[in-house]
Amino acid sequence: MKKDKSDKKYIGNLGEEIAAKYLTQKGYLVLDRNYLKKWGEIDIVAKKMNKYYFVEVKTVSRSAENFDDSDGYRPEENVHAWKIKRLYRAIESYLMEKGINDDIDWQLDLISIYLDIDKKKAKVDYLDNIA
Repeated sequence: MKKDKSDKKYIGNLGEEIAAKYLTQKGYLVLDRNYLKKWGEIDIVAKKMNKYYFVEVKTVSRSAENFDDSDGYRPEENVHAWKIKRLYRAIESYLMEKGINDDIDWQLDLISIYLDIDKKKAKVDYLDNIA
């Protein structure tokens, strides 16, 4: 069955919701979601202690039996150099717009979400400091 844009959007939104809950459970304070500029979007902005975390979320839907399938598509494969460049521009805009000092400590992280919609299961892979 071919997925249309609404399915893709639903899966993406569900993945971002799971990622935000995951971060909250790990002690992060989620400050913003879907910070959007023409040149890029930050899915989640979080803070823990005095450090900011800009988190890209990538989600894929597959059966739970195939979550660890190394031959299958991995969501993080979709974060190319041009995507990272766009993320950095969005991060710079965010920091400037929010009046956050240039000296603050921050990093760019990636959360990959594997969803089995039918069984209502999810697997979260957290990759920190990707660039």
